[in-house]
Amino acid sequence: QVRLVESGGGLVQPGGSLRLSCAASGSIFSINAMGWYRQAPGKQRELVATITTSFTTNYADSVIGRFTISRDNAKNTVYLQMNSLKPEDTAVYYCNHRTLVPGAKYYGVDFWGKGTLITVSS
Repeated sequence: QVRLVESGGGLVQPGGSLRLSCAASGSIFSINAMGWYRQAPGKQRELVATITTSFTTNYADSVIGRFTISRDNAKNTVYLQMNSLKPEDTAVYYCNHRTLVPGAKYYGVDFWGKGTLITVSS
């Protein structure tokens, strides 16, 4: 079992910035991926950004150049720096964790945080 706790959500004006954090605890193995997904009202949940323990990253096209994902392996924490925010970034943001060690009890299993609301509005 992996537990994820997000923080840093809130209300921000267009063009502003926010920083999200997600701390993982529990059955964490040495090779894993963590990231952020978001779901806007009436929309499907979509990938925002992911990062592995070896620091390989992947971003949605819509956030390239504006968002930066990073992680601290010693703290089992992933961060998302969000700059130049747009109204269309408004969504509930969910932290994700996936174990990538073959044979591990939770190999390939997705764990999710409860979500944190980001509202971009003037």
